[in-house]
Amino acid sequence: MAQRPKRTSRVFILVALIMILILVVIVFAFRDKIPGLASTPKSSAVVNLPTAQPAVEMVDVVITTQAVARGATFTADVLGTVKYPKKDFVAGVLFSAPADVVGKKARIDLEAHVPLTSSLVVDTEGGSFTAFQIPKGLVAVSIPMQNRIAAMSYGIQPGDHVDVITTLLFVDLDQDFQSILPDNTALVTAPQPGDPTGKTPAGLTASIVSGKEAAAEGKAVLDPTLNQPVYLQSSESQRPRLVSQTLLQDAIVLHVGDFPTDEGAAAGTPGAAPTPTPTPAPGGQAVKVAALPDIITLMVPPQDAVTLNYLVYAGAKLTLVLRSAGDDQRVQTDAVTLQYLMDKYAIPLPSKQPYGLSPRVDALIIPTPGASQYNISNP
Repeated sequence: MAQRPKRTSRVFILVALIMILILVVIVFAFRDKIPGLASTPKSSAVVNLPTAQPAVEMVDVVITTQAVARGATFTADVLGTVKYPKKDFVAGVLFSAPADVVGKKARIDLEAHVPLTSSLVVDTEGGSFTAFQIPKGLVAVSIPMQNRIAAMSYGIQPGDHVDVITTLLFVDLDQDFQSILPDNTALVTAPQPGDPTGKTPAGLTASIVSGKEAAAEGKAVLDPTLNQPVYLQSSESQRPRLVSQTLLQDAIVLHVGDFPTDEGAAAGTPGAAPTPTPTPAPGGQAVKVAALPDIITLMVPPQDAVTLNYLVYAGAKLTLVLRSAGDDQRVQTDAVTLQYLMDKYAIPLPSKQPYGLSPRVDALIIPTPGASQYNISNP
């Protein structure tokens, strides 16, 4: 009986060893899923040692050291150089020495530290500075700004892109006389014998009635009431027929107003408004009022310049419309006539009625603020 406890303790020890062994097996089997026991694989990454980069060959490039106004002449004190990769240097576009730029002029306003290229500078040998602002293939032509409506309320500035609308009046002409129809009629008498002057062959004479006795040519129509032809003459001269159409699209504005006559003004404030004109004000003090421009210069293809020249001298009305910035789209437009308005916008021809307005309206009335547009006196 004394050996039973000893045998029992051995059984407990054996069971404990088996449990520890099982626990070790479980831990080893699930070591990757237990935090802190995951095996760390040996690093197989190859460490690349830095290699020496080949030296980049550098060259000098000319830059501005301070702001340069458009049209100003480059001098040595406003130029400098910076290092630039030789592989990116383009000969004929970039400048490598300040001496290559000194004496030339700035095509546009330049900020400090701007690398200079051939497109940013112009030579000063001969010609005007304005000519350097015109792109190749275009010409500059000036046209009148006839009123504030035609000039877009004077809001157009140099560099804007505009369309040009033309408005014309057409009349019928006698093709031989090139005069407005209808022609005047005159009475021609038959030749009579016995010309005392001897100016006509065989002593014949002829006379033509003209002046006040001449009448405008009319037309014969059949009167439906009388059932006989009558001769009608117009009660007024021929009415011109109005038409408007887009003439040019995407023209570039070079200048608004007159160009400055001196080089300094051109370099300082290109495109500036005319000098203000002092105007007396109530109280004796002068108030400066800027003179409104009455001319504008556009850059267009040569053929369009000829067209504008013809229309200006023909007395056509030209209206400028401002395009959105960056919009170079060409749009096909329809010419506008009275018939187009009636058809496009369904405007009816008013029918004749047995009643009307009083007082009679012969012209459109523009209302005046603070005043009545009608002036009817009661009896």
